[in-house]
Amino acid sequence: MRLVRSLSLRGWALLGAVGLCIAMPGTVVTTLGNSAHAGSTLEERKLPMKFSWVACEPNCKGWISAVGIITADSPKDFETFARNHDLRGTTVVLDSSGGSVNDAITLGRRFRGLDLKTTVGTSVAIDTPQGARATVVPEAYCESMCVFLLLSGKTRYVPEAARIRVHQIWMGDRADDARAASYSAQDLMIVERDIGRLAKYTFDMGGAGDLLSLSLSVPPWEDLHELSPAELRLTNLITTEAIADVLPRQDNANVPMAEVKTKPTQDRFVSRAVDGEAQPQPTKSTKTAEALTGGHAAPAPVQPAQ
Repeated sequence: MRLVRSLSLRGWALLGAVGLCIAMPGTVVTTLGNSAHAGSTLEERKLPMKFSWVACEPNCKGWISAVGIITADSPKDFETFARNHDLRGTTVVLDSSGGSVNDAITLGRRFRGLDLKTTVGTSVAIDTPQGARATVVPEAYCESMCVFLLLSGKTRYVPEAARIRVHQIWMGDRADDARAASYSAQDLMIVERDIGRLAKYTFDMGGAGDLLSLSLSVPPWEDLHELSPAELRLTNLITTEAIADVLPRQDNANVPMAEVKTKPTQDRFVSRAVDGEAQPQPTKSTKTAEALTGGHAAPAPVQPAQ
C-alpha cells in the first residue's frame, strides 16, 4: 500500500499498462543492442558479476569495479567482497549487461545502505611519468538491470561516452523466442509481481516513473532503448554533472581510450519465483544474457526471491 500511495497519476497509468506486458506484446518493451567495450571484453561482461577494489592513493581513496552479469550469487559475492574493505561512501564503477531482477534489487538496496555512489566506466591502469596509475575509461555500457543498480547510488554520474540502455522485464527462460513461447497464469503472476517490486524499488531509490515507462516499453524481440541525455535527467538517473563528485581528482583528459569493438548483444531481465511458488524445471535455466553472434552467457540459477 505504501507503494500505491506514493505513485503519481503517471505511475497509476503505468502500472495499469504493465499488467498487459505479456498478454499484449509490444505494449511494454526492453532492449539491448550493440555494445562497445573499453578495457573489459564482451566475454567478461557475460560472466557473473565480479567485484574488485581499485586503489588510487594518494590521489583518492579508491573505488569498486563491478563488471558482469547480476546473478543469484551476486549479493552474496558482494558481501564477501565487502568484508575485506571499508566501502561506506565509496563509488561503484559499473560495466554490466544486467541480469536478475530480484538479485539486482537486493544488491541495489545494499549499495544504498552503504551510501555508495555510482557511475559507468571501465577501470584501467595507464603508464605515467610517475608510474602506473588507475583511472576510469568512460566508454562502457550499463544495460537492463544494471541501470537500476546505477539508480541505487546516492550520487550518480554518467559520462557522455557511456551507454545506458533499458528494456522490458520478461521470463528469462523464454526470452529467446518470446512471441512463440507459451505462458501460464502463474507466469503472468510472477512477472507482474516482479514489476511491482521493481516499481517500489525505483521510487525508493529516488527514480522517476519515466524510467519504468521507458524500460517497460521495449519487448524482448526489439533492440534496447538507449537513454538520451534528456532522458537520463528525466528519469533521475543522474544527480551530478561533475565526475569529481564520484571520483575525486580523476583526470581522463590524457587517458588513451581503449580500442572500442562493437558487437551485437542482447540481454534480458530475469523474473524468478518466490518461495512456495512453482519454479521452472532445471532444464529451463534462466538466461541472463545472450550474444547474437552465437555465444551464450552462463545461465543464472533460478532461486526464490529474497
